Amino acid sequence: MVTINEVAKAAGVSISTVSYALSGKRSISATTRERIDRAIRDLGYTPHAAARILAGAQTNILALSAPLHADGHFPTHMRFVTAVVEAAREREYDVLLLARDDEVTGIRRVAGTSLVDGVVAMGVSQRDDRVPLVRSLGIAVAFIGVPDDADGVACVDLDFRGTARDALERVAAQGHRTVGMIGHPRGYVDRRQGFIARFDDGLERAAAERGVRLVREWAELSRGSGARAVDALLDVDEPPTAIVFHCNEPVVEEAERRLRERGVRVPQDVSLLAAAASYEPDRLEIPLSGVTLPIERMCRIAVEAALDQREGRGETATRLLDPDFVDRGSIAPVS
Repeated sequence: MVTINEVAKAAGVSISTVSYALSGKRSISATTRERIDRAIRDLGYTPHAAARILAGAQTNILALSAPLHADGHFPTHMRFVTAVVEAAREREYDVLLLARDDEVTGIRRVAGTSLVDGVVAMGVSQRDDRVPLVRSLGIAVAFIGVPDDADGVACVDLDFRGTARDALERVAAQGHRTVGMIGHPRGYVDRRQGFIARFDDGLERAAAERGVRLVREWAELSRGSGARAVDALLDVDEPPTAIVFHCNEPVVEEAERRLRERGVRVPQDVSLLAAAASYEPDRLEIPLSGVTLPIERMCRIAVEAALDQREGRGETATRLLDPDFVDRGSIAPVS
């Protein structure tokens, strides 16, 4: 293993000068820095991580605050984690995963030891305790999601209000006046997940403006919940003629299966629409028209925002991505 002594000898400088060049704690001439950089490249020297941390230098490690809850959908959770890792790798960064339910302890710990260069936070609630924490710590951070108090914090998310409005208006334009919605588990609502609140707000406002009656069912991830949600929507005097899915893939798959068992035809008898789908709606047995959640794009934007802040050029603003609707034939006029 190449040592700092060997780098100093090859560059013709003292060990302390190499240390200053690595930590940035003292200025050195451009000529000297160039000799040190050349020696590092030629020898393949990698500074010891602990030494870099103690010196307050760049660590090339990014923390991902990704609390995993009991009612969370693990495949979707890991799609976000994987997308963050891939985006970080493109910037030559490793990712340290913080997955405890206690969302603030991990961030406080890694920030206090200068272990990471920045933080990306997901699973954002409306009143997220991580927001005041990162403000007080003054670290580079980006949220995948938008808390209520987002001023001065970099955030990126799908425009969930716009997505809900788009979904409601598309089925209303086909003459549907009673619309069902199968949503995420009730625990998401209880935790005040920001995307749930914004989606629900957009759906309610659009329904009121278009004179549409909304009927909601919140589906858990337990076996049979998708089927039960369909039965609850259809076994009434005035069942919906269109259903908007704002839930995870297992629920949608069960719902489609239950519709087939009941002999309900799509879209002749009922129209279906996927809103902010975290899965690929075209791969379902009944391909769904709708909007797919741009997970990879959101994660890349968040990683770039956090690392750009580290380099002193990042923006601390909220960026909402427009919904991209794809028609796959699952919506039709009321018969």
